[in-house]
Amino acid sequence: MDPEAQPTPIKGERNIHCPHYSDCLDYVVNRFWESWSCSECPHRKEVPVGEVGEIVCRGPIVMKGYYKDEEGTKEALRGGWLHTGDLARVDDEGFFYIVDRKKDIVISGGENIYPREIEEILYTHPKIADAAVIGVPDDIWGESVKAVVVLKEGQTMAEEEVIEFCQQHLASYKRPRSVDFVDVLPRNPSGKVLKTELRARCREREQT
Repeated sequence: MDPEAQPTPIKGERNIHCPHYSDCLDYVVNRFWESWSCSECPHRKEVPVGEVGEIVCRGPIVMKGYYKDEEGTKEALRGGWLHTGDLARVDDEGFFYIVDRKKDIVISGGENIYPREIEEILYTHPKIADAAVIGVPDDIWGESVKAVVVLKEGQTMAEEEVIEFCQQHLASYKRPRSVDFVDVLPRNPSGKVLKTELRARCREREQT
């Protein structure tokens, strides 16, 4: 890869800059495709600069498949492209900005809501130690936003306080509609929040 291509944090967003990202054919080709399009569909298209799409890539250094996981390999490698599952945008200088994971998007009333944006707001509250945002089923909107919050030791908050704080910094449709308070968020060994487990807990509560 071009030696100038390196991860650089800017304003809390992860980005990768490569001045030749669109023609690194000898190494890897990155493309932003509409997150709802299929790489094998003739109607797929690259998204314009500044818009959010899924990063797909191909090249000799891209993986050939998942070990003993044929279905996972088929899903990830479609049409000769690796679908990373990362949603991002690219600016007119070639900077890549990771927005969120495709599987974590909340679609409420036809609007795409990116949990990471809400989580970044929650992290700024002086009473909140940790937070995760997930989508939960909603009879009217399809999904609604739920915040799962860990408070700092000795702090207390009401659900309404969290929702109002978010509404001060976000568009109304992005604010959480409900809040759960927990002692700790479930994480895997690498520290990633297990949102599938959070969603499963919510489903279990709904069924009881």
